[in-house]
Amino acid sequence: MEKAGIYHQPASSYAYSYDAKTLHIRIRTKRLDISEVTLIAADPYLWKDGKWQSESYTMRKIAETEEHDYWFFAITPEHRRLQYGFLLTDTEGETTFYGGRGFFEPTEANLATMDYYFKFPFIHAVDTFEAPEWVGNTIWYQIFPERFANGNPAISPENALPWGSKDPNTTDFFGGDIEGIIEHLDYLAELGINGVYLTPVFEAPTNHKYDTVDYKKIDPHFGDKETFRKLVQEAHKRGIRIMLDAVFNHIGDTSAEWQDVVLNEEKSAYRDWFHIHSFPVRQNENGNIEGEPTLSYDTFAFTTHMPKLNTANPEVQKYLLDIATYWIREFDIDGWRLDVANEVDHAFWKEFKKAVQAEKEDIYILGEIWHDSWIWLLGDEFHAVMNYPFTQTIIENFIEEKITPEQMVSGINEQYMRYPNQVNEVMFNMLDSHDTARILTRANNDEDKVKQALAFMFAHTGSPCIYYGTEIGMDGGNDPGCRKCMEWDETKQNQDMLAFTKQLIALRKDNQAIITSGELTWLGASSETGITAFSKELNGEKLHFLFNQAKEDKDFTISFENTATDIWNNRAVTENLVVPAKGFLVIKENS
Repeated sequence: MEKAGIYHQPASSYAYSYDAKTLHIRIRTKRLDISEVTLIAADPYLWKDGKWQSESYTMRKIAETEEHDYWFFAITPEHRRLQYGFLLTDTEGETTFYGGRGFFEPTEANLATMDYYFKFPFIHAVDTFEAPEWVGNTIWYQIFPERFANGNPAISPENALPWGSKDPNTTDFFGGDIEGIIEHLDYLAELGINGVYLTPVFEAPTNHKYDTVDYKKIDPHFGDKETFRKLVQEAHKRGIRIMLDAVFNHIGDTSAEWQDVVLNEEKSAYRDWFHIHSFPVRQNENGNIEGEPTLSYDTFAFTTHMPKLNTANPEVQKYLLDIATYWIREFDIDGWRLDVANEVDHAFWKEFKKAVQAEKEDIYILGEIWHDSWIWLLGDEFHAVMNYPFTQTIIENFIEEKITPEQMVSGINEQYMRYPNQVNEVMFNMLDSHDTARILTRANNDEDKVKQALAFMFAHTGSPCIYYGTEIGMDGGNDPGCRKCMEWDETKQNQDMLAFTKQLIALRKDNQAIITSGELTWLGASSETGITAFSKELNGEKLHFLFNQAKEDKDFTISFENTATDIWNNRAVTENLVVPAKGFLVIKENS
């Protein structure tokens, strides 16, 4: 038995309250080393005749990675308290007891030693991670406002170029605005979208608006507050939620606050709003040159026109929390996406969550973090993060063919095990965004690859997002190529991709509960055959997803308990399936 591969930690993704009554228990072991895991558990105060009244429960293996197996059991302690340990038996028949103080021989005396066990002292509802219920049912659509639609040419920048007249560079303007979004809400509703994430809309000099000048003012080239209010109201009429981008890590260098520092230096009332190491702070002085790592003040990356805010400063906290609550209170927005969230202190984000939820209890808080994010997802900061590690694993297999199907499954399982189930259910999943090359370009214009990757993402737990234009086959490399103008000429749109996306969204909505919360079982992943298959099951309902990356049709057999239907192609099927080349099947067992 490889004891070094065994791991469990209470009050983590290995032991957490799923709801106010239920505990989820996980344990990790070395891959294929352990054949059976038994959970020994009971209320620590449950004694009779001088003996602790423990119960034994067989744990189920729920995930395999290249290095580890993960085992699971959901338990509902009658009095919301639990003391527990594990009996592990390896493939050679050796058995050990594992508890809060390590490994022990599974003797009667050791199993009766109470301080050898793990403890979950009490399930408190207030400590249980809880996300807004609506998020798990949401299909997002990300919009870069300057490039989506020009609804009011009168407010376009003077140097705005004709819509879509060229591939953009970093400084181009084309006149996209909020009125343009309003005019296409019916398009989004018809597509099946019920959540829109907007990159920044507040006043800023650039086309991307991540260098904010005034957080309480809609950029005049986008519209005004009343136009934005109309957007939220019209979206809500169609069942579409609106999420804004909060750029609280840094501010623009043309903002009044930073310009006061530039003018008054040490005497500025705002000098402590920033991380300033020396004066002057004017650009191109003190080594303060674009791209130069020796700066006199902290910035976003080495971008001198984005000075970093000191969010530990009480004045800055008050300023930003007032902004965050203002747009909820006055305009009824539904979510905040937090830019560069991993570089802002945890203390501020805890206060942020309290403030915004006091305004709107079911507000969605989404952090932009590109790596493992467990420390932000404990229930007191964010509900989710942009799930780049999860979706990048999908891309590396289906799009780039850098990893095998087996490696993809391992990576996905590893990612799921990092977080509690209810966190995974509201994670923000996307294949491309304003910060990445478009998925069609990454696939070298192979539409079959894009369709497979989209379908695979939509079939998994999490809240999926479509980047504007992906549904009509838009391409583009990294920024600024990924920020082209939306193509509204239907003769230039990929109508096949549009129809595919509508069908995919409809399938997701029709099977939302089972896809979001169903038990995942992998049926196979083979680089030799090109087949990756898995099932989702919830309350007796079963969905089977089969993906074939090979260039020829492949046979695959599933033993059905009931009659089955290929719900993607709307036809009855038998257990002997044929998965089309570079395609997929979605099979539903009829209850």
